[in-house]
Amino acid sequence: MRFDVLTLFPEIFSGYVSQSLLSKAIENGLVQIDLHDIRNWTLDKHQRVDDRPYGGGPGMLMKTEPLELAISAAREALPGARVIYLTPQGKPLDQQRVNELAVQESVILLCGRYEGVDERVIESQVDEEVSLGDFVLSGGELAAMACLDAMIRLQPGALGHEDSADQDSFMNGLLDCPHYTKPEDYTGKMVPPVLLSGDHEVIRVWRLKQSLGKTWQKRPDLLKKIKLTDEQQALLQQFISENETVS
Repeated sequence: MRFDVLTLFPEIFSGYVSQSLLSKAIENGLVQIDLHDIRNWTLDKHQRVDDRPYGGGPGMLMKTEPLELAISAAREALPGARVIYLTPQGKPLDQQRVNELAVQESVILLCGRYEGVDERVIESQVDEEVSLGDFVLSGGELAAMACLDAMIRLQPGALGHEDSADQDSFMNGLLDCPHYTKPEDYTGKMVPPVLLSGDHEVIRVWRLKQSLGKTWQKRPDLLKKIKLTDEQQALLQQFISENETVS
């Protein structure tokens, strides 16, 4: 999978793309990340990429010309690639959308800055607007890194264990279950005995029950979005009953 990132600050990505997961994916030829400085498509000697907004108001806007030229160049190199603009006004990114994007051959990520980009660029060049949530960042670079990470880790061979991504939170609509490692006894806090039983079916059921319970406790909104199986319904009711009794 290839990613082209359009940004005013490509150097921000240098440390990120050299970290373990991404560097290995790049070295193994699983992904390709090309960073493009939007200033390379400016039309004046000062490489001006922003200007004051019509109608007044604070801040600056990214100009149309360099953005359109940069996006056009990226589209020419990656025919059929979706152009995604990282912006607070976009649709919140969720795991389902990440899964859909991760099977594409290529994606173009546009990182906004200042007060955003000229609306005409969004209307003519952007296929999709994506947000990480209802908050504002100084630019789209951090959001682009989050998108890259979420998609790259789903590429076959990117993670150390093939099942790692499948067991992540949100992959089945639920939060992940609790996990434990050595030591078995840490200052009197013990690993749940079921995880030491060696009975894979019992462990599976326990993990599913804990996953359902954590989702009910921390993100009940997620439960409204999925249709639970009979087993999941029964396990959730068990968890609720046990915890209501404790409380």
